[in-house]
Amino acid sequence: MRKTDKKIDNHIRKALSDACETALNDFFGFVWLTHLVDYSAFPKSLRVVCVFDTNDNLKDFTEQNGRKKFDALIQKNLIAVGVAMDSGRIYYDTEESCNKANNGRWTERLAK
Repeated sequence: MRKTDKKIDNHIRKALSDACETALNDFFGFVWLTHLVDYSAFPKSLRVVCVFDTNDNLKDFTEQNGRKKFDALIQKNLIAVGVAMDSGRIYYDTEESCNKANNGRWTERLAK
């Protein structure tokens, strides 16, 4: 990773950490988030994955228009550090699904 990539990644991590802290208080069942990026194709390669504990909690969150609010929170925080991202690259998943399909191996699941 180049020095400039590292700086960008630090800004992204800070922005997403702030969004995560807010989401932990605002969205029932939300547990963590992560980002994936290939800096040779940045910013189009940036993806954010938001993880909930159960499929039922993710379903409730979606039915209550939580995605729109969470997407806006993530985008606002990223824009504050100079990174524009459309909501089509924000994904939602659950620990329950990962446990069933990948035996809890997130590295394997996120690689797909």
